[in-house]
Amino acid sequence: MKLFKALQGLVLVGLAASLPASAAGTDEGFIYLPPEGVTFKSPFGGYGPDQAILFGDPSKPGVYVVRVRFPPGTHAYPHYHSQDRHAGVIKGTWWNGTGPDIDFNKAKPVKVGSYVLHPAGGIHWDGAGDEETIIQITGIGPVETTQVVNPQDARDTHWPAPK
Repeated sequence: MKLFKALQGLVLVGLAASLPASAAGTDEGFIYLPPEGVTFKSPFGGYGPDQAILFGDPSKPGVYVVRVRFPPGTHAYPHYHSQDRHAGVIKGTWWNGTGPDIDFNKAKPVKVGSYVLHPAGGIHWDGAGDEETIIQITGIGPVETTQVVNPQDARDTHWPAPK
C-alpha cells in the first residue's frame, strides 16, 4: 500500500510539472485550470492559429487535450492528422471544410457547444470568420499533422468573413 501511495504521488508530481505554471494545484489527482491560466502559443511562428496544451502531449502516447485559438479572419490550410481528433467549439463560430482545396463558400459554420470528429487521414481546413474562435481538441497521441498545402507557399492568409 505504501508503494502504491508513493507511486501515486510521483504520478501527481509529474502531471503537475506538465501543466502550465499558472495552473491551479491538484486535489487527489484533480486538475483545476481557470481560463486565465490557459497560455496560448503560436506553433506557426506568429501567424495563424495558436494553441495551449491543457493535458498530456500530442507527440507522446496517451490522451491529450489542446485548445486552439483562431484570431478573427485566420485559418489552418488543408491538412490531416494521423489519429482521430475530437473537437468542441467553446467560443465563436468555427468554419470547417473538407478536401485539399479551400473554398470559403463551402465552409460549414460550427457553433458554440458543437462537436466535430476529424477522422484520421481526413483532409480538412478550418478557421474563424469575423470573430475570435476557440476550440478544444481531445485525442490519443502520438499524433502527426501533415500539411497538404504548405502555409509558407500559400498566397492567402486571411479568411474572409463568411456570407
